[in-house]
Amino acid sequence: MSAKYRSLYRSFPHKIATTSALLLAATMAALLSPGSAALAAEPESISTHSGATTQQERRQVDAYWTPARMKLAGALVPEITPVPEDDNTPDDPLPLPADTPDSGATWRYGGAVGTSVGRLFFTFADGYDGSCTATVVRSANRSTVITAAHCLRSVGAPAADGTWNHNLYFVPGYRNGTKPLGGFTVKSAATSSRWNTDPGGTTSADIAVAGYDTGILVANPSAEGRRIADVTGSQKIAFTKPVQGEFIHAFGYPKARLNDPTAKHAGSRMIHCAGPARPGPEAPLLWGESCDMSSGASGGPHFARFDPRTGTGTVVGVTSTTDELAGGPTPTLYATRLGDSARHLYDWAQTRPL
Repeated sequence: MSAKYRSLYRSFPHKIATTSALLLAATMAALLSPGSAALAAEPESISTHSGATTQQERRQVDAYWTPARMKLAGALVPEITPVPEDDNTPDDPLPLPADTPDSGATWRYGGAVGTSVGRLFFTFADGYDGSCTATVVRSANRSTVITAAHCLRSVGAPAADGTWNHNLYFVPGYRNGTKPLGGFTVKSAATSSRWNTDPGGTTSADIAVAGYDTGILVANPSAEGRRIADVTGSQKIAFTKPVQGEFIHAFGYPKARLNDPTAKHAGSRMIHCAGPARPGPEAPLLWGESCDMSSGASGGPHFARFDPRTGTGTVVGVTSTTDELAGGPTPTLYATRLGDSARHLYDWAQTRPL
């Protein structure tokens, strides 16, 4: 593998779920080392970054994300990766029965989750494209979208433009390379200041384990001037402590990174998991459910009190990693649960003018 491709592999947004031995060591360092104490001791603020702020910039980002480019986003070597096939799993007009466990299947039941959750695209500093998952949440400006911090930027000084991802573009209800509700550029993005630097060699995995892997976006209006929540609807959000055994529904757009024709998911459709929540044995601040999702699912919502009939619930966490980092049975998908740090980001975002 060339140096360029190795660099891409290291910088991929779901990297904190892929190299288990190293990251488990980093987890213990985050929990026990002086670096973790430094994170907790430093005053927390918000680090922000501007996205597409002019009409020209918005048009350029919108034109950049063609159907083919969206389908290939996240490929390790996009130049030689075949465009993935569409997922034509038929929709089901009947609602999923309540509290039905699911370890990872195409969501076929419609509802509000099918419009308020979508695929978040971006370009890394090295020019390669990636994707995550994000959710429109209720807010005063009707333009607030929540995801994971590692979907927005790498660890580093926020003033350094290269730490932030570019060409941010949210496609609600993404399906097989299409934009059913259009695409939305991003006016501004934010993470906690505790995501910024690496005291004592602290990594993004360390900071995620410490509970700071939440990112927030303010979406620009549509080309027709409509705010995103008026187009997609929005989901409730809460900043509450997790409860052992609470039944949680998770959604995401996982996409295998390698050129593997047998890969389970290709980012073509939204995938659903559901089950009782439990803390990660190696990362007790992360809570997860039985779920077979991987890269691309990062930032996806974890819902409490989700109603499969309407597709509505309350976002209480965003996907950060898997059991490779947090421990527990395989497969498990873990979320950074939303607490005071996420509330600060949300309060900042929902009051941003458009």
